[in-house]
Amino acid sequence: MKVRNILGERFKERAFDIESQNLMTRGGYMKQVGNGIYSLFTPAKRIQNKIEAILREEMDAIDGQEVLFPVVMPATLWQSSGRFDSIGKELLRFKDRSGADMVLGMTHEEAAVQMAMNVAGTYQKYPFMIYQIQTKFRDEPRARGGLIRVREFTMKDGYSFHTSQEDLERYYERAYRAYERIYARAGVPEVIAVKSDSGMMGGKVSHEFMLLTDIGEDSIVICPECGFRANMDACEAITENAADAEPEELKEVFTGDAKTIEEVAAFLGVTAEKTCKAIVYQKNDDDSYILVFCRGDRELNETKLTNYLKAKIHPAVDIENANLAAGNIGPVGLETAATVLFDKSLVGASNLVCGANRAEYHLTGFDPARDLPEGTQFIDLTKAVEGGICPVCGKHALTIKNGIEVGNIFQLGRRYTEAMGMTYDDENGARVSPIMGCYGIGVGRLMASVCEAHHDDYGPIWPITIAPWQVEICALRSDDENVRAAADKLYEELEDAGVEVLYDDRNVSAGFMFSDADLFGAPVRVVISPKTVSRNAFELSARDKSFREDIDPETACETVANKVRELIAAVNAKVPERI
Repeated sequence: MKVRNILGERFKERAFDIESQNLMTRGGYMKQVGNGIYSLFTPAKRIQNKIEAILREEMDAIDGQEVLFPVVMPATLWQSSGRFDSIGKELLRFKDRSGADMVLGMTHEEAAVQMAMNVAGTYQKYPFMIYQIQTKFRDEPRARGGLIRVREFTMKDGYSFHTSQEDLERYYERAYRAYERIYARAGVPEVIAVKSDSGMMGGKVSHEFMLLTDIGEDSIVICPECGFRANMDACEAITENAADAEPEELKEVFTGDAKTIEEVAAFLGVTAEKTCKAIVYQKNDDDSYILVFCRGDRELNETKLTNYLKAKIHPAVDIENANLAAGNIGPVGLETAATVLFDKSLVGASNLVCGANRAEYHLTGFDPARDLPEGTQFIDLTKAVEGGICPVCGKHALTIKNGIEVGNIFQLGRRYTEAMGMTYDDENGARVSPIMGCYGIGVGRLMASVCEAHHDDYGPIWPITIAPWQVEICALRSDDENVRAAADKLYEELEDAGVEVLYDDRNVSAGFMFSDADLFGAPVRVVISPKTVSRNAFELSARDKSFREDIDPETACETVANKVRELIAAVNAKVPERI
């Protein structure tokens, strides 16, 4: 491929704050069509093709069968699983010309069950896994970061079916290792797996694969002492409270206009950890009130609360209608119809400040063990904190990092097969619903995440296994006959040798050509110029600046091809063995 023939423009001006979006826009990889919807130019499509090839090889290696589900599905399919009504506006619903309700697929559990139903009717057909690489649409309200968070996207999703939990667990381990291999082969072995919340997918066991980066939207909790890793939503928050030596009596004190934890703590001269705060939510379906009490320095985790309630929620409005004194809500003497919950951060605490349930007053000396009704339950509803206690090793060692989710796997259980009536005959002739696993990777997001992990100020530094081109030839002064002849010859030789080559033979300045080459990000670069030709040499260098050397023009093709093989071998050396 010659640069002069590539559709798309490259430019120097910074376009976006998020680096992958900035560089891939400046480099002519993609063009925005609408909010969260992009067209891909040739460089990005070549990367996508390579990622998809890796995905197919690794899914086939764990006995996956590639299939293709429809993008558009009848609503009846989603109604049979219960998700047509339970999922919010992210699921795009519409009517066809006959008035039938339809959806655009944002995920394909229902389609997978529908495909397997009635054709896997006996235990002898199990286990099996089907997967696809397909366009999906999620009406994402916060599309951002280019291909990091989009509305229309290409995804590899797989669905396995099993006759026992033990069989699912064995397969889940194989899929877990396949994912580790995928990321290593794509050049990002630093991706880590973390325990996650299953969310709308269902199931009790799930993992997210995260690329740690400052621009990531997910918070990852890591213990460097024991290796524990979890998504913030799936990490137990453990709080140690040291009871004061002398218990205080409950006492009502005037606090005036002080309402927030910061204001009340400052007014009374205490720290936030010696307070108890109230957070009020409402259920989406009936607007009933939910009141949560936790230690004042802790932050509520909405996902944990949603999972506990098994209902979607939103921050409360018109708190006064719930007979609650906004800014002065407390657990003692509380009279309300709201559902009242207590977080574990209050266990063992004493002498806390809390609301007095009337304007301008708070209570001091609150002791949850003494002042709450006997049998009060304490639930894990808050977020883990930096330096917090690890739920595995018990050390005060937790660190919190940002990450981009680049894949996920779930043990779904029988949620979909039972809901949709899928069964098979087991060894005893009984009708049983199979157990499912689910395995997803967003192709475009992985591409952008690799760019996020591997770039410099000038452009992407693509790993050679997914780079749009392995080698770029830069012919400086292509109007020079010797330069042109030498560059043309090497280009033809490398193409004949099966090396993926991008050839820039435009008669432009060195600075302009190198700027474009940096944006293309080919791992290997060969510069041919009047200066190099005059000393009977080509300049061979790495995009990541790890090497630069002169090579003999007579053996240049072999030397470059060997360097490509070395770089591929270096990537593959980090790929773990299959299970």
